[in-house]
Formats: sequence, C-alpha cells, structure tokens
Amino acid sequence: MSGIVERYDIPKQLFWLHGPRSGPPVEFDTRTGLWNVYGYPEVQEVLGDPVTYSSDTMRVLPKNMVPGDDFSLDGFITQIDPPEHGKLRKLVSSAFTRKVVADLEPRIAELTHELLDEAREQDTFELVRDLAYPLPVTVIAELLGVPSGDRALFKRWADALFQRDAEISLNQSEDERRADLEATMKPWKEMTTYLASHAAERRRRPRADLLTRLVEAEVDGERLPDDQVVNFAIVLLLAGHITTTMLLGNTVLCLDAFPERQAGVRADRSTIPDVIEEAIRFLTPFALLGRATTRETELGGVTLPADQMIMIWLAAANRDPRQFPDPDVFDPGRDPNPHLGFGRGIHFCLGAPLARLEGRVALDILLDRFGTLRTDPDDPVQLISAPSLTGVRRLPLLRG
Repeated sequence: MSGIVERYDIPKQLFWLHGPRSGPPVEFDTRTGLWNVYGYPEVQEVLGDPVTYSSDTMRVLPKNMVPGDDFSLDGFITQIDPPEHGKLRKLVSSAFTRKVVADLEPRIAELTHELLDEAREQDTFELVRDLAYPLPVTVIAELLGVPSGDRALFKRWADALFQRDAEISLNQSEDERRADLEATMKPWKEMTTYLASHAAERRRRPRADLLTRLVEAEVDGERLPDDQVVNFAIVLLLAGHITTTMLLGNTVLCLDAFPERQAGVRADRSTIPDVIEEAIRFLTPFALLGRATTRETELGGVTLPADQMIMIWLAAANRDPRQFPDPDVFDPGRDPNPHLGFGRGIHFCLGAPLARLEGRVALDILLDRFGTLRTDPDDPVQLISAPSLTGVRRLPLLRG
C-alpha cells in the first residue's frame, strides 16, 4: 500500500489509503464535534435504518452554518427521508431502468470514440479532461435536456461545491463558517438560476427529456413546485457525472498501479465489470456521507445521543478487514465483493447502472486504443484533496 501512497502522492486527508486504521469502528471527535463511523457492519446498519439515521442533516447543523430563508432543500433527494423520498425517487427511477440504461450503450461508445479522436489532435492525453469528465457529463446533460456544450459551467460548479479541501467540522470559527457558506452559495445560486430557466422553458415547450418529466410529474395529484424540480435536477446533473468521472479515473489508476491486473483484463475483457467493482471498493469515489440521529441509539458498542451529526466513512468501511480479507490488495477476483461505494438501502445510487455501463464501455475502448494504460512519470498524477472524495484531478497518460 505504501508504494501507491508514495507513487501518487496521496493526500493525508485520504487516511484510509495510508494503511490500516487503529481505533474503534465508531468514535466521537471532540475537535470537530462529529461522530465518525468507520466499520463495515456499523456503516451497513446506519444505511439500513433511515428512521434512526435521518438524511435531513440540516436539522442538526448550527444556525450559522445553514443558508438563509431563500435556500431550500425540497426535492434534494439525497437529503430527504421517507415517505417523501420514495415518492420522488419513483419519479425518475423509470429513467434509469435496466433497459433504458442498456439502450444508451451505442451512444456512450460513440461519444467515447469521438472524445478520443479529438484528444489525438493534442500533444498530451489527460484522462480527466479528455474523457472521464466530458463523457458522463455529456450523457447526463443529454438525458436531462440541458446543453452539453455548457459542460465547462457544470465543472466549475461541481469543483466549487465538492473539491474543497476544508475539513468538515461543527467547531469552526464564525469567520470560517461565513467564508464556507459564501463559497458554497455562489455556485449553488448560479446553478439554481440556470436550471430554473431551463425548467421554465420546458413548461412552455415540453420535450422528450428528464427535465420535462420532472416539470410535468405529479406526486399525490399535484405538480412538483419549481424549487423541487430545480433541486432534483441539480442532484441528477451533479451526481450524474461526478461519480463516473472519479470511477473511470480511479480504475485506470489501479490498472497503472497493478500492471499484472491490466494484463489480465486485456486478455479477458469479460472481467472488466469485476475490475470496476474492485476499483470502487479500493478507491471509493464518494468517501463520506452524513446522517443525523433522530433518537438515542447504540452502534458498535457506543451510545449515540439524539440529534447528533454522524459521518459515515464508506471508503474506510470498504477496507474493513472484518468484511474484506487483505483490504489493501487490489483484487478484481474478490467474490463476493459487497462494497458500499454506491451506498446501501433506500438511498442506493439511482445512477449506479449508468455509471457501471459508462465505466465498462469506456474502459473497453481505452484498452483497444491504448497499447498500455500508463501514467506519465514526467507529469505526475494529481488527486482531489477534498476529504469527502477519492478521485484523480489530473491523470496524464502516455500514448502507445
């Protein structure tokens, strides 16, 4: 493991990549004021009990960490509990059925070839810029019905919201909180305005796209309010590309780090899905989720009070030796491999089938078009240093 840490200069914040954790599976951090859950069975328990562990974390945040009255999380499906969550999820789940996703395969392959053809005109090939970002963002933009030509905008918003190096803490100073809130609200407002204008346009002129479906959808006989439509669209746009961008970059990084695994998957392409699943476990894209306790409860031998903020470390749980023997070994042959990279339970990632398909198609084509997937020793890999994400920011590859 240390070889990977040194080779790719893995940030200290990604502590789960720096060898085995010592300490209990559940513990309180007095410095940040947060409870942390690191163990696999404990994380599984939290994700499986949305009644005790609510997704509405805003409720327990200090008032000065919460935006003003003009900010609403209505329709923000990752932050909503049952029964509202189930009703909203049902609205778009038909857009991500196995058949709908499978029918996207030719378009994904076409886009991958187009992007790689464009990249051939350049002196260097950088995986994130040239493929891992534009591929999934174009697919989700086309599904949603917003111009994929605006992808530079989407990247700026996603980077501003997610790629922030600040540690998550309830014990920040007043100035830190104000700066954090401002840094979050600017891109949020831009994105809200952008999607609201597209939603308004769909009310006037419906199309065969996801945004029209949201605008026309009814829950309990009523149309969704505008802020719910916009927040739902934000989740789909952001979550619809960020995970796949990291998944693709992480999988290629693993194949560079373990050449024998690359040789194996080149020889037998049917193992591509296994390689992707193990990459998700080994380098978990969304490393962290938040929950709030609704009552006093016991977890991992510890009593958690009501109304506490809980950080669930999916990335650490995916390396729990109680569940995964030799967790620091990249082994696509793991069977079973019940990683938590897409979550678990009612909030299991809606776009997981699409992310898996995009990963499989793109990796297969990359293996065809590159003799070897190798990083450039003269242009080092850069990882995202945000503590909530595991992914590459830049991944230059040698041609040939």
